[in-house]
Amino acid sequence: MEKLKRSELFGAALVPVTGALVERYNKCLSYIGTAPTQLLSFHIDAMGWSPEIADEKDDFLYLNSGEANPNAIILSPKQNEKPAYSPFHSFDREIMNLVFKQHKHAIKDITRDAAICVDLDQYIDAFYEPEDLLKYNQITVDFTVVEDLFTVQQKQLQLVKEFHEEDNFLDESLHLKILASARKHGDLRSRTLQMESIDFKTSSFYTKAFGGVFVFRRKGSGKNILIFESKEEADKVVTSAKTQAFHIEDGRFFSALAAEKMIVLDPEHSVLSGYFERVQKTIFLSHIKEPTHSLSDILDNSNVYKRYLNRLTADTRKQLMILDRLQTNATKANALDVEGGLTPEVLACIQIPTPELSMDLQELVWKLIVKTTPYKDPLFLYWYDKETFYAEYTAWDTSYQDWVIKLIKQNTWNS
Repeated sequence: MEKLKRSELFGAALVPVTGALVERYNKCLSYIGTAPTQLLSFHIDAMGWSPEIADEKDDFLYLNSGEANPNAIILSPKQNEKPAYSPFHSFDREIMNLVFKQHKHAIKDITRDAAICVDLDQYIDAFYEPEDLLKYNQITVDFTVVEDLFTVQQKQLQLVKEFHEEDNFLDESLHLKILASARKHGDLRSRTLQMESIDFKTSSFYTKAFGGVFVFRRKGSGKNILIFESKEEADKVVTSAKTQAFHIEDGRFFSALAAEKMIVLDPEHSVLSGYFERVQKTIFLSHIKEPTHSLSDILDNSNVYKRYLNRLTADTRKQLMILDRLQTNATKANALDVEGGLTPEVLACIQIPTPELSMDLQELVWKLIVKTTPYKDPLFLYWYDKETFYAEYTAWDTSYQDWVIKLIKQNTWNS
């Protein structure tokens, strides 16, 4: 992970927390019912989630009050536009961007002296069955200032009001009250210290609830689609006229998504975007055994690449030739008419979200594709499933780690 940190691909966007901010953070943890951290310094993301505290508690969901009720903590305006490193929902970062956009000035004023606890309330106290996720259509974001500065502000304003009434400016005890409040809290009179609730509409999303679920909610005559990472949870859902449920290893859901016009086979787009080439290289490397060259040399040096290609079995070379033929024919009408058919290797290279979808929905479909394809594009794995990327990265060959870091750094527009 040190190489990722040096390359600013892990932790570079986190906000450091030290000193008085640690105390404020612990007050928020106590407010949401979580034990305070013993750490004297750590880092947080847009949600106020800390990888160091998650390790300390051995609980990546330590900010949640149960699966149905995630929370966030705002300590600093610097959290604005930072990534969410371990979001519970795929829309968490979008919610935080909206919070900072609508309450920019209040956050600046409040965090000078206090922390803000953020409650993402979707009006469900607890999930009882997976179908509850389909009721998850609006979230109300509520805010609590742990020091209750707004009440203190109102008291200051009342004291000042009394000071200006009749001859109260001569009242020394009133002077002392005003001075005591100012010394303890500062002059709060002109600061924005209250944040109105924000309503956030949800549609399709990914959640870690029930072991991980992709929720594709459809309107009108379309069918809702639930795709579970847990087979046990998937088996609990009864398919109905309005809802289909699949386990993530059940390839039938691709047909269901295609029927709802959310996923297509598009070899031309895959080739032109570079996605095809990256997946093809992943497939190629999966067949390399005991290399005597570094994996980065094998991928970047065409002569070395050919040397290892010719060491592969005839069946493996044939499979790669099918991919080459598909790439050559990508712009032709019969591109998908390839010898050998739409094998898992071919499908891994050409399945993409329908271009007409919204950007949020395209990202959700990409996240699903990345999780389900047997051969993963390391660039898209980093973009759409960072937690899996970080987990798998540590097991990779050192030279392949270097190659992937270089690849991501060359494609930083979406990282």
